[in-house]
This record gives sequence, C-alpha cells and structure tokens, in this order.
Amino acid sequence: MLQEWIQKGYRYSQNPLFRRFTGKAGALLAKPMKLGLLLTTAYGKLVDLNDKESGFQQLKNIMATFIRLVRSYIRGDYRDVSRKSLLIGVGVLLYLVTPLDIIPDFIPVVGLMDDISLMAWFVDAFSKEINKYREWEAHVSYENIGRF
Repeated sequence: MLQEWIQKGYRYSQNPLFRRFTGKAGALLAKPMKLGLLLTTAYGKLVDLNDKESGFQQLKNIMATFIRLVRSYIRGDYRDVSRKSLLIGVGVLLYLVTPLDIIPDFIPVVGLMDDISLMAWFVDAFSKEINKYREWEAHVSYENIGRF
C-alpha cells in the first residue's frame, strides 16, 4: 500500500498545481518569518495527540523531522541539505496546509489521500536527507543552537 502512495505522490508532484507550490517555496526560503508560520501551521496539521502510531503516524513523524530540519536551516545551524530538497519539501508543506488542492481536503477521507501520497513520495525520495539530519540532530548540543 505504501508503494501505491509513493507512486501517486510522484504523479501529484508532476502536477502543475504542485509545481506552483515549489515555485512559491523558493520565495519563502528567503522570508524566515513567513516560513516559520508555514512550519507552525504544517506542524499543527501533522500532529494528532490522540492517534496511535501507524504508517500514517510514521509519515507524520518524518514530516515533523523535516520541519525541524527547515527550522535549523533558517537559524543557520544546519546547512548540509540540498536546495532542491528544501524547495520540494517546503512545496509539500505548502500543499499540505492549502485546503484547495488536486483533491480538496473537505471531501471526507479521499480529500487527504493526495496529501498522504505526496508526503509518502517526499519521504521515499528524500529519506537520505532526512536521515542525515536525524544523525546530525542526535549528536548536536542544543546549548550551541540558535533560537527560532
């Protein structure tokens, strides 16, 4: 089932609407305050405290790691990430928080399938970047990190 989501996510990533989001992502990388607001909004949409850990929970955890990666990037604490990964990841977050997308979120159950598929594709395509950040995060002293 995860492979199906990844394939669908790849197809969604080729959609002109999603490409528009990756274009906006480039402008957001230069505006830390607006990017911070996006990260906060995306985090709020990803986190459900009542949810038991599942495949979807794992996707949410990885996307939450990506949000921390972007925050570290904005602060200047972590720069070992490709610009392409940042642009596509921020594009996924923009897509995630926008209710009107390829399959509108207000359609019960089906409306979230494109979001989940796009997240699954992103996680699959950029897992090396995310794992590299997690390794860095595990070894960094938080006393030496700037605030966001």
